[in-house]
Amino acid sequence: MPSSDISQALIQAVTEAADRRQPLQLCGSGSKDFLGRTPSGTSLDLTGHRGVINYEPRELVITVRAGTRLAELEALLAAEGQMLPFEPPHFGPAATLGGTAACGLSGPRRPYAGALRDFVLGVTLINGRGERLRFGGEVMKNVAGYDLSRLMVGAMGTLGVLLDVSMKVLPLPEVERTLVQECDELQAIERMNRLAGSPLPLTAAAFDGLKLFLRLAGSEQGVAAAQTQLGGEVLPDGERFWHRVRELEHPFFGNDRPLWRLSVAPGSPPLALPGKQFIDWGGAQRWLVTDQSAERVRERAIQHGGHAQLFRGGERTGEVNHPLAGPLLRLHQQLKQAFDPKGIFNPGRLYAGF
Repeated sequence: MPSSDISQALIQAVTEAADRRQPLQLCGSGSKDFLGRTPSGTSLDLTGHRGVINYEPRELVITVRAGTRLAELEALLAAEGQMLPFEPPHFGPAATLGGTAACGLSGPRRPYAGALRDFVLGVTLINGRGERLRFGGEVMKNVAGYDLSRLMVGAMGTLGVLLDVSMKVLPLPEVERTLVQECDELQAIERMNRLAGSPLPLTAAAFDGLKLFLRLAGSEQGVAAAQTQLGGEVLPDGERFWHRVRELEHPFFGNDRPLWRLSVAPGSPPLALPGKQFIDWGGAQRWLVTDQSAERVRERAIQHGGHAQLFRGGERTGEVNHPLAGPLLRLHQQLKQAFDPKGIFNPGRLYAGF
């Protein structure tokens, strides 16, 4: 079916659901179904709306339909020596761009290159009234006022059906090299934060409990100079290491216990919480495997200027995302009312009640 027919069919499905106040569960490949609260509603398959709309390698800009597989998109960019700078996790071979954007996921490169949200230039979506809306465009400076296109990143499909996304892309580095240094947790946090403020070509930094892993990327000359300055051993298969971290395939993540994702100030000292921890994003992202209560985990995250999300496992009918304070909750409710007045899109997926 031509893409125009598919988008029209989606508009019709949304319009009919709105008329009946029938909740819709927006479905892509299913690779990220474990995220968020337990979904509900009639399934609306979005995977058929796929393909590249426009790609200008010289301009470093691409516009892609939301059902396009991430693997296909990355292969297309790699053929032109380019990449998605935010290094998105897939969590499955059929992962789509729409699901990635809706979940707001970024990988190990995020602190050094930027998050997915930072590279979104524009989106086309269907709102809860069945209207096709376009926000932003295909150039870096095209929006006066609030950038609604970036609001869709991380909304978990609660504000609308993403049809296409325009993004900025970047050139692939000439070379990447991962260095390994033995240290303790406190030393790792100090080193990661000190190096983040240096001119070194650092693109990832993680600590597995025993060793600090530093990824350098850029020109051969620049990476070699940084390697000499930093020291440490070269990890023979660094690309595979970061792939396993990105996809939660590292041995640390290989269990069925609740997995928490804590976002804290990068320089925060070791978090005094029982369980196993893995540090990513130069100290800003702390993965925690624990059976501790949500209240205790979130209290500790708040103490360090951040928040906590029950990323995988545990009780999915409760509030898996960090509860919102009063003003933020009201803002979210107002946005939901504006985009989806009848509450048909992924009700309860992000937070209870909307």
